[in-house]
Amino acid sequence: MAALLRLRARLPSLAPQYYLINRTADEYRKGDHKAAVLIQSWFRGCRVRAYIRYLHQKMTVVQKWWRGYLGRKYFRQMVKTEYFNMKMNFYNEMAVRIQKRWRGYHTRKEKHNYYARKKYLEGISRNNENLRERMAIMAASMEEEKRKVDHEREEQKKDYQARKMHYLVSTEQIPGVYNSPFRKFPDPMEYRLQKAKPLPHRKPPVKKDATEDFSNWLACTRLHSFPRSQALPPIDRKKIQGPFRDIAEVLHQRYKPLEPSLRLATSISAVERAGDELKREEWRSHLNDNAFLPFSSYHKNEKYEPLIHTSTKYGPRPYGTENFREEERKKWVTSEGFKTVFPSLHLFDRFGKEYSKAGQIV
Repeated sequence: MAALLRLRARLPSLAPQYYLINRTADEYRKGDHKAAVLIQSWFRGCRVRAYIRYLHQKMTVVQKWWRGYLGRKYFRQMVKTEYFNMKMNFYNEMAVRIQKRWRGYHTRKEKHNYYARKKYLEGISRNNENLRERMAIMAASMEEEKRKVDHEREEQKKDYQARKMHYLVSTEQIPGVYNSPFRKFPDPMEYRLQKAKPLPHRKPPVKKDATEDFSNWLACTRLHSFPRSQALPPIDRKKIQGPFRDIAEVLHQRYKPLEPSLRLATSISAVERAGDELKREEWRSHLNDNAFLPFSSYHKNEKYEPLIHTSTKYGPRPYGTENFREEERKKWVTSEGFKTVFPSLHLFDRFGKEYSKAGQIV
């Protein structure tokens, strides 16, 4: 009863306290709610990021294994291809060497006559030597002719110079320029001046008289149609002193036949004709008319003609006894396996043994 009275006495003050507590709780509830939401969002973000990081790690592992598998597969294929190419190149080179040796032996033995070819080449060498000798003789003769022509031309120039300077010749009273009294012997030009004949004097051109008779100029159309008389020599003309040549000698020199030089007398195609003549002479003296065609199909349609020393009853001579190396057929056959020339690589020794899968060799 007493407790009820106390509660009833406190009843007027409980309502304000109740409302105050509720208002305070409402105010703190919003902040707590926001804090809880923030904590939940952060936690969930951390959890999702950790999960994504985990997935990234696993995906990286998967990609690493897959890419490693693809790389090893491509590398094995590349090694296999390179090894195959190296073997094929080596076998091709060895096949080329074998074919080269066999074709050389077969050509020398069956297709071409070595001794006939040797004789043919010797004949060509002799023809070349003869041709060189004849060409050397021809060149020497041409050089000699050229030297003679040059010498004659120089002599003609000196003779013309001597005739032109004939006035410098010595006389009985006065010695000439080339016959100095201080010399023991006269100059060679002095003897040339004594033998030479002086050049004839040129007649001076006759001057036309300006005072001509033009009385009948109306009846003529040209000045040269007027009748003219020969000009008389001047009265004070002096006689030319000096020796004169005979008229017959002068006419013979003027009307002498043409004597062309060696260059004009020789035809322009003389060299070509000489070359053609040499070719015809070489063709007539051929030792072997059959063309030598070692790498053509010229011989396929011809029947093989055996050599004299191989078609006798005594049998052919052993190959290589004189001009080639001897054959040893026993060395061609062997019981050993084929051996490569180049050593193998360490990378190819590990081929097929490096990468395994579940205990099985790839």
